[in-house]
Amino acid sequence: MDARIDRVTGPGGQQANTWLAGDDQEVIVVDPGRDAGPVLAAAGGREILAVICTHGHAGHVAAAPEVAGRDEAPVALHRADLLPWREAHAEVRPDIEIEDGGLFEVAGLTLEVIHAPGHTPGSVCLYCEELAAVVTGDVMLAAGPARHGGTFPDFPAQLSAIGEKVLTLPSGTRVLPGHGDETTVAAAGKLFDAWVAEPVD
Repeated sequence: MDARIDRVTGPGGQQANTWLAGDDQEVIVVDPGRDAGPVLAAAGGREILAVICTHGHAGHVAAAPEVAGRDEAPVALHRADLLPWREAHAEVRPDIEIEDGGLFEVAGLTLEVIHAPGHTPGSVCLYCEELAAVVTGDVMLAAGPARHGGTFPDFPAQLSAIGEKVLTLPSGTRVLPGHGDETTVAAAGKLFDAWVAEPVD
């Protein structure tokens, strides 16, 4: 089957989304969440080339070492998110410190790192031009900017990141968020002014 980005389905309705980018031979895991089991089951016999974390919050990275360890794959995280990462993994460091403009390749696809701080200092999105898709983590959900612990750590920065880094992508781009259902750049763009005027609940 052709290269694609799939969402991992597993137990726990409030669990963060995990995305697998690749084909029937190899994948990159994005945001493995708290439970390695469903992620490894979804990967099946495919080789895991890397585990990329869009940010360092435990709900997105707790299973990263276990998922990466199966195939001795590297774990990648932006250096600005090492502090929240350490809350989940005090003794383990990521293998790769990703930066804006960094590229990961899998199954003929290229995932471009877009640094989009606000939700956390090191939040990133991963843009795949070939599939017209962007994994946004908690930078932006279908309903708007994602909160953490009921609040926005840096709402102005998060809005700026959405407006400058996500909504400038082609309008038909699929937005694959860290929680909930996907949307598109065009649909999000129509809601952006309302998000600026009043933070979403």
